[in-house]
Amino acid sequence: MKELLLHPLVQAAQHYATRAHADTNHLYDGRPYATHLSMVVEHALQFVHLLAEDERPIALAGAWVHDAIEDARQTYNDVKQATNEAVAEVAYALTNEKGRTRKERADARYYAGIRASHVATFVKICDRLANAGYSTVTRSSMRDVYRREQPDFRAALYSDRFAAMWQALDELLGD
Repeated sequence: MKELLLHPLVQAAQHYATRAHADTNHLYDGRPYATHLSMVVEHALQFVHLLAEDERPIALAGAWVHDAIEDARQTYNDVKQATNEAVAEVAYALTNEKGRTRKERADARYYAGIRASHVATFVKICDRLANAGYSTVTRSSMRDVYRREQPDFRAALYSDRFAAMWQALDELLGD
């Protein structure tokens, strides 16, 4: 499945997202933000077989750009121009709502937007796997946040289609 990384859409998304986050000095735990994006892509590669072949490049490109609107001052149209409409839809679906707290930013409307696309759902679970895995390895207090959020996160996005991903996430967040 690593050959998917060479797909022109995935390559364009990687270049665009890496540059957009770097241009805004957006970091991930003090590292270039591409560190996080790469982790999301690695999880996507692990589970991409759960998607139809024509959805796979969109999912991997979506993994690269999933935070571009929310965190790198990019617009839907910026993402669309750099990639395509399907990838821009994934980035848009994964853009948090306005809110003062994590719970307000990830409200029912946010999760409804993600659920409307199984590719967006797939990328969001990959994002959570990357964050949960990183917080476990680094012993970050965010692991406890993800553990507390897990029941609501699962209730909002669970489908049998991605059961293997949910199992991996449960194992990461287990005791």
